[in-house]
Amino acid sequence: MDDRLIFAILALIMWGLWGFFPKLATDSMSPKSVLIFQNIAAILVAFLVLASVNFKPEINSKGITFSVISGMAGTLGGLFFLYSVSKGKASVAVTITSLYPVITIMLASLILKEPITLKQGIGILFAIIAMVLFSL
Repeated sequence: MDDRLIFAILALIMWGLWGFFPKLATDSMSPKSVLIFQNIAAILVAFLVLASVNFKPEINSKGITFSVISGMAGTLGGLFFLYSVSKGKASVAVTITSLYPVITIMLASLILKEPITLKQGIGILFAIIAMVLFSL
């Protein structure tokens, strides 16, 4: 099996677990507490993985700026996700938040001038319809 497929399947499994366990965690703790423990675990995993490959970070102000913005957006998104699962169904929260590529496609089109293909446009339309249907 191709490595990229193996990694994609592993990511699928990990993200599936990531979407499931927060509901269990927020049943017994506040979303803010869950977020702290999630990030502590993420830092530990990151250090273990990076230490195992003798990683040395690159220093580039533009890269650092976008990395920090990405980290902030991801952490805030995670917090909002935790609030959503704490107040509702994990299946609905995961489905709606999984539509994030719509935002990425729109930003890539507006800022990076990447064209939106007909298929992507149709996909965006279906994603919006899906979001409405899941929120009912």
